[in-house]
Amino acid sequence: MKRLFLSAAVVVINLMVVSTASAQAVAAPPSSEQRYKDRAAQATAPTVTVRYGEDELRSGQLRLPKGEGPFPVAVVIHGGCWRADFDTLLGTQAVAEALTARGIATWNIEYRRIGNAGAGWPGTFEDVSAGTDYLTTLAQSYPLDLSRVILVGHSAGAHLAAWAASRSKLDAKWKPKVSPVTLVMIDGPAALAPFVGIDAQVCGKPVIVPLMGGTPAEKPAEYNAASPAAHLPLGMKQLLVQGAFTDFMKPYAEGARASGDVVEVLQTDPNDHFDMMTPGLPNGDKAIEFIVTRAFAK
Repeated sequence: MKRLFLSAAVVVINLMVVSTASAQAVAAPPSSEQRYKDRAAQATAPTVTVRYGEDELRSGQLRLPKGEGPFPVAVVIHGGCWRADFDTLLGTQAVAEALTARGIATWNIEYRRIGNAGAGWPGTFEDVSAGTDYLTTLAQSYPLDLSRVILVGHSAGAHLAAWAASRSKLDAKWKPKVSPVTLVMIDGPAALAPFVGIDAQVCGKPVIVPLMGGTPAEKPAEYNAASPAAHLPLGMKQLLVQGAFTDFMKPYAEGARASGDVVEVLQTDPNDHFDMMTPGLPNGDKAIEFIVTRAFAK
């Protein structure tokens, strides 16, 4: 009886081992968002991390290529539904690292988002403005070529990068200290009002009205100022990397071209939002190549 009991126990243990191994074998692969975050976590440390404002929410990572410079520079702006609990500048580290490896200095900035004190209109936009303008301070200590600046944003960061590109069209308080030569929008909207309603599906809850402090009907002037699509032409080359936001970006691309701006488009998987932000994956490598070869081309 004892031998029979031990034999049964061994069988049960073996079945457990087999079951566990089988479960691991059929486990779902990581999502594209998880691949994006995993790759970002592997990025090397920046050259320096400094504040452009009062606290860590107004800071950035500067990465310098090898060599003496002066280097062209990309301001990199992460996404995350304009929310504090979605993404941070840590998410865009891999893209910043990949651009730097190709000879472009990168200034990967943080900014206040919904959930942070002072975020929304105008605080979030003031941060993006101040963070971009801080290049003039960085250039006093690091070899940056401010005649070759590009703006690179993903998702909500694509909107903020486009907004930063439109600052010269806004009130004098927004006048930029540097003049970007190219805007790179990676899978994000260029206008806020059309995104109201859809934002709850994409972001899990409404974000545009909280960001702007009211509806488009209640805050028409603010929505106009915050929507770069309303201020075409931007007067610079635009590179659009389209994925899940393709339907939002196509009308903008058409409008920008019609206004006289030069627009080039890289179409990736229309069902995906993160692989183009993941160097090492085919779409991520294509996006980096697109930026490096086209952003400064005449």
